[in-house]
This record gives sequence, C-alpha cells and structure tokens, in this order.
Amino acid sequence: MTKNNKPTKIVLAHINDTHSYFEPTSLQLSLNVNKQIIEPYVSTGGFARIATRFKQLKDEATRQGKGTLFLHAGDCFQGTLYFSLFKGKANADLLNALNIDAMTLGNHELDMGNEPVAIFAKKIEFPLLAGNWDLSNEDINKTHTLSDNPIIKPYIPETNSATFITKDFDGEKIAIFGLSIDKMADIANPDLDTPFTSALNTAKATMEQIHQQGINKIILLSHLGYEADLDLASKIEGISVIVGGHSHRLQGDFSGVGLVKDDEYGVLIDGTYVVQAGFHSMSLGHCEIEFSAEGEVISFNGKNELLLGRRLFLDAKMSEEGNDQAHQFACNYLHQHPNIIVCKKDSGIQSILVDKYLPRVRKLQQQVIASTDKKLRHVRVPDEQGASELAPLVAQSFHYMMNKKGHQVEFAIHNAGGVRNSLNAGDVSVADIAGKLLPFAVPIGVYTVLGSTMMAMLEGAINNSIDNGVVGTGTGSFPYTHNLKFCYHKEHPINHRISHLEIYTEAMGWQKVISNQTYIGTSSAYTMKGKEGYGAVLDMLDEGLVTNVSMADCFIEFLTDQPQALGNNNGYDCLACVCEG
Repeated sequence: MTKNNKPTKIVLAHINDTHSYFEPTSLQLSLNVNKQIIEPYVSTGGFARIATRFKQLKDEATRQGKGTLFLHAGDCFQGTLYFSLFKGKANADLLNALNIDAMTLGNHELDMGNEPVAIFAKKIEFPLLAGNWDLSNEDINKTHTLSDNPIIKPYIPETNSATFITKDFDGEKIAIFGLSIDKMADIANPDLDTPFTSALNTAKATMEQIHQQGINKIILLSHLGYEADLDLASKIEGISVIVGGHSHRLQGDFSGVGLVKDDEYGVLIDGTYVVQAGFHSMSLGHCEIEFSAEGEVISFNGKNELLLGRRLFLDAKMSEEGNDQAHQFACNYLHQHPNIIVCKKDSGIQSILVDKYLPRVRKLQQQVIASTDKKLRHVRVPDEQGASELAPLVAQSFHYMMNKKGHQVEFAIHNAGGVRNSLNAGDVSVADIAGKLLPFAVPIGVYTVLGSTMMAMLEGAINNSIDNGVVGTGTGSFPYTHNLKFCYHKEHPINHRISHLEIYTEAMGWQKVISNQTYIGTSSAYTMKGKEGYGAVLDMLDEGLVTNVSMADCFIEFLTDQPQALGNNNGYDCLACVCEG
C-alpha cells in the first residue's frame, strides 16, 4: 500500500521507570559556586511537576502549530508506599491525569503475575503497548483476563508482529508500537499461558506491517534496556525514534550539579535516535522532531530536564532552608542551568494525591518501629568496605516470620537486588521499609531441598552476579543468608565452587551441611521460581508454599517484635567468603 506522505513536525515528551514516585524526591546536589562546594537538597520531580512542564511544552507546541506526543516507557509499578498500599489503582488514576498517549509494559508490572496488570488495564484511558506479549492462548477462565481488553495492544501470532497504534498529525500518521524484555520469565512473573516472543523478530515483522500501510514515521516505545535499544537500532532500518526505559539512564550532562554525565540526549544509530529519561519521576525528556516526507528525521533537538522546586535545603528531610549568600548564588546557578527547570506543581494532580492517597501514606510515614544510631549500608556484591549490613537482616526476618507462622524453617536466602537502599541513622518507620527499603510487593515462600541443591543455589546465584562462567543478569542475584555460612571459590571449576557450607541451629550450633540430607528454607517467590542463577531451587523436594506475606511484611514484623535488631552487629555479619582461589 502506498500513499503520498508529507513532512511534519512534532514535540515528543517522555518518562520511564517512574515506579510510583508520585511525590517529589529529595535529591542532594553538589555545586561549585565561586570556588565553594555547596551540597544542598532539592525537591525534585513528582507527577505534579511533570504535568506542569508537559502543559508548558504542549502550549508552546500548539502556538507553533505542532502536535505533541507524551509517552511512558514502562515500569510504573512498585517502588513506593503508593504501590504497597494501593497497587495499580493510584498509578492508573495519576497516569490518566497526566494525559499520556501510550505506555509500554515494563517488567515490574509483572512482578506479581498477570492479574495486577489486568486490573490496571481496566482502569487506564490510554493504550498499553505490549507488542511481543502473546495473549492468544490465555486461559479465559481467569478472574481477570487481558486478551479481551482492547486497551492492550499485544503480539499478533498470525503476522508475528506487534499491534501498533497511529497518531494523526495534520493528516500525517505516525505509528507507535511497544516492546518489552523478551526474557520476561527470567526476571518477572508472567503467567505461563502468556509468553513473550523475540523482541528483534517482532520488531522486524512489525516494521513490515507498518510500511505496508504506507506509514514511514515510526516510534518504538521500548522497555528492553538502553544497550538493547542501541543494538536494535543498528539491526533494523526505518525506526525514527526509540523511546526507552528499564536502564534508568539520564542522558545529558548533569555533572555541573554533581550527577553523572551520561551520553548526549538522543544518541543517533544508523538513522534512529535513542532516548531515555532517567527514573523515579525526577525528570522529563522532550524533543522537537522534524520528519521529511520520506520519513527521515531531518532535525532533532531535545534534552532531559530535572524538574526542581524553587528552594534549596540543608537537610534531606527538607525541613531547614538555606538562605545565606552562597545558597542564593546556588539558586541563581540552578535557574540558569540548561538541563534544569524550576516549575510549580499542577493543582489537579496535587489534589488527586492529597484527597485520595496521601493521608494513608503519611500515617505509615509517622509509624516508627525501630531506630539505628548509625547508617546501615547496603551493597549488592561485597566490596572492599564489606558486605550489605541489611540484606542478611532481611533474610533473618523471613526466617523469623515463617517460623512465627508455624513453618519449621531452618535457613533463609535472599537476593541482594530485593533490597533497594541503605538506611540512614535515626528512626525507622513502616514507610522507610515498605516504601523504600523493600518496596517490591513480592511474597515469601517455604521449600524443602537437599543439601546439594542448597550448594547449587548459592553457587548459581554468585556465578550469575559476577558473570563467572555464565552470562549473568546483574549483581542483584548475589545471595545473602541467615543461618548459613560458606566459602565461594572463584577459580574452581563450575559446580565445585562452594565449600565449607554450614547451617546453624540453636540446639547444635554450626554443623556441616550434608549433601543428601533435607533442609527447609525460605526465600521470596521470585527466587523460588529459579530466577537469575537460582535455577537449582526448582529441584525442591515438594511443590513449595508461597504465603501471602510480603518481604516488607516480614521485616516490619521482625523489627516491631525485635526493634533492637538494627543495633546488633552480630545480626548482620556477612558469612559468605568469596575467595580468589
């Protein structure tokens, strides 16, 4: 099919990996002002500021006779108390209020299976692009189904392509399709009846389908990750722009405010521009794109912007404002920075937050359950400063909670990526745990394994985390344990890298783990599915039991019952010895 295409100009705005960060984030900057280093805290981003900034861009585009697109590149679920308390309901309300044109499916949308996505998709007012998600064999007897919802744009088996949408700009159509990580089952929990297909193959077939309709201006809304986006751009011709997520990349130079300098905004790969706009709702990416009649991007100008409030603060809680001369100079410096916009909060978004969701969030923020007199550090893989001081405590809380519920659990293993941040000295509230430290609403389970399986789990997780003999999925798989200690030998042959594995019981103290003896363990449901190097756990001797208790539930109960635990050094010693030989 052919048609007479014509040139067009649009303004594209985009966000990604917002993770339920509806309110602003307290961000510490580092500024060199008149040869003096100032490190103020600023109120950064939030949905109300994103709404204000997009309206400004849209108004300006309208005055210039240009159309606008506003896209979300996935991972709106998880991250804060707003998700812990309200699941996808708050996301649906606030994304609808932002008036986005489309969103692609992120991996964290599927942390708890298909059902939360199905419920979310019934509430949203914009297309959910899931072009390589095959829903054609979905079990129609489920309480909440996806395949019968026209708001979802899935994989089309008959053409091996994605369902795409079009947006009309003064008579000229732009096609938009979405792709998600094709190895979704490795890092999330899609239901078995709805698999993901190859992103690359789906993209190729989709491009053919779009071109057959005479459309040559094409945007891919991707949750594949930054490197995968660059790779895809090099392998497939004709994609105008890839709007990406997953990798949390803030393209642009923010080194002048103490942040990392990344690639320039809009990396050009074989005629395709690749953009990504950071994370946690702190920034908005936007660009003005001019297309030729032939679909070529002949002009591309844009940037990422940090969206700040107008004041600077001396502390992370933003309770004390900096008003001396140095801070006034710093304010002026920020106001003139090309990648920073100071903007007010949109009243409509703010009222939704305040009226519907904020009271319950604030109640939990005020509920203090423990305190620590020093900062407790979390790292994924142990380094020269030591190991995580928190992940072993989290594992201990699984053991504590499961035994409290009557399961005779002997040990716990938790992947480092399940813990999201360190804890500062001071009071620790329910909100600090459920909203920040353990924000992912993943349930805890119990299983029985042989000692040999336990060894294989630990080795597989560490191999994966440090890419030792395998192509790993990241450092988040590193195992932290409770009631276990062992040595890992990096240079030993694969399957022979764990030695001196011991288990602790109150009755017997430390005892050697016997390969053919059974032991009862506890981990997250994510780990129990064999994700990210934990495949050996699938050899469990029973079907396993997944409870309705989340990671945050365990840690909150543990600290409520034992508030002194954060102050006990022997509670979080790292008992994993990683050896070079």
